[in-house]
Amino acid sequence: MAHYDFIIIGTGMGGGTLAYALRGSGARILLLERGDFLPQERQNWQVDAVFKENRYKPTENWIDATDGSRFKPGVHYYVGGNTKVYGAALPRFRVEDFGAIEHEGGTSPAWPISYEDLEPYYNLAEELFFVHGSAGDDPSEPPRAKPYPFPAVPHEPYVAALIEKLRAQGLHPYSLPMAVDLREGGRCIRCKTCDGFPCKAQAKGDAEICCVRPAIEEGMIELWTNALARRILTSDNGARATAVELERRGETLIVSADRIIVSCGAVNSAILLLRSRNREHPKGLANSTGLIGRNFMMHNNTALTAVAPLKQNPTVFQKTTAVNDFYFGDADFKFPMGNIQALGKLQAGMLSAAKPYLPKPLLTAMANRSMDWWVMSEDLPDPENRVFLGADGAVHVQWRPNNRVAHQQLIRRAIRMMREAGYAFVFTETLGIETNSHQCGTARFGADPAQSALDPFCRAHDLENLYVMDSSFFPSSTAMNPALTICAQALRVADHLQGNAPRNSERPA
Repeated sequence: MAHYDFIIIGTGMGGGTLAYALRGSGARILLLERGDFLPQERQNWQVDAVFKENRYKPTENWIDATDGSRFKPGVHYYVGGNTKVYGAALPRFRVEDFGAIEHEGGTSPAWPISYEDLEPYYNLAEELFFVHGSAGDDPSEPPRAKPYPFPAVPHEPYVAALIEKLRAQGLHPYSLPMAVDLREGGRCIRCKTCDGFPCKAQAKGDAEICCVRPAIEEGMIELWTNALARRILTSDNGARATAVELERRGETLIVSADRIIVSCGAVNSAILLLRSRNREHPKGLANSTGLIGRNFMMHNNTALTAVAPLKQNPTVFQKTTAVNDFYFGDADFKFPMGNIQALGKLQAGMLSAAKPYLPKPLLTAMANRSMDWWVMSEDLPDPENRVFLGADGAVHVQWRPNNRVAHQQLIRRAIRMMREAGYAFVFTETLGIETNSHQCGTARFGADPAQSALDPFCRAHDLENLYVMDSSFFPSSTAMNPALTICAQALRVADHLQGNAPRNSERPA
């Protein structure tokens, strides 16, 4: 049986970053990925292939536990994980997001770490993923010790004109921090097939390009693709994780390690831990409190399309701005509402994939005249919102949305914002259980082993050498994209694993 210092299960933002950060440690590392490399091919940039045929989504279905229906989850099994098709928005969480916050729908709990603990790692994460941004316009933005590594992605004229109209309303639109390679000599061509598409030019800051490939080239790291982890094995007394049982190319293999790190995504990490139950851990690994799989969160998400019938929108790269004026509430609604951020430019094929019963000429006319937004509010932790293994072995997700009053308030403000900007027609669609790309919370971390599954460095309270490093550790979902925070915590955990002292913020007092 092969033995390693570390086995990292998963190559997305958490696992990929950890592999990169440990590459110079001298440790022998096995990196496991259930999928393969996502191919560079013409279909990467074809709307029908991506949105209608679901070419890059897995064939599996998950079960909605509330009604037994099946749905295709928003996950992608490739080297780089979900970052291969994400929108590349990499904002930091707000300072207040790390403390307890009262929402209209309940309380968002405090984290066991502060913004100051992550701030130096946010700096490193932004450098690693060549984040382009500009500080100073967002009224909710946290303090930072360093400027963004690269200037903000420029707004195209149509978007720049809209931003001025929003400012005239007293709003503060800002440049959305983006991980696209617009550095000198960079690969980004600012196409309209970025948000939600694989990048054929490999110009998106994803975990494969920024982390996995350089880690393999520079360190003692072995990557096994098409390797599905089935169970984590433990010592006889259950105190330590000892090995991973996996399937690869039709074989069942067992590989052992001194430390095992689970980075499969919030749903699949929980499922792996639950599937690994044994005599010493009858409820699953790291699950003495029964928290594994519980408190599943995925944001309240609404797609908003504003149409100005008499004016075409020629924008190609639209995802450059966002609005946070309502993030912590306003004069008329004192509770937090969330974030409004531009989407990649809507194309007719995306609409026809979602609305096949509408005439394509109508959808084309709408797409040519639309400005498109993602309206996102916090999803509060609820132990009854959970993922679990069904008797059939399938992934079951039980999720009832909460904090909807605040989300509806944010939608109303987004609609008003666009109507005042001159858009006669505004359409919204609130998304459901299948829109789970921001999944988190299924193995929350904390200082109290009775109230959490992981410690503040993401080690399982129940096992001395088992870690979970993906968005599973989030105690709350906040209302911002999670990827940069996953990356920052992975860099922090990597320092801890190597015995390095935590880095201090260089931010002026």
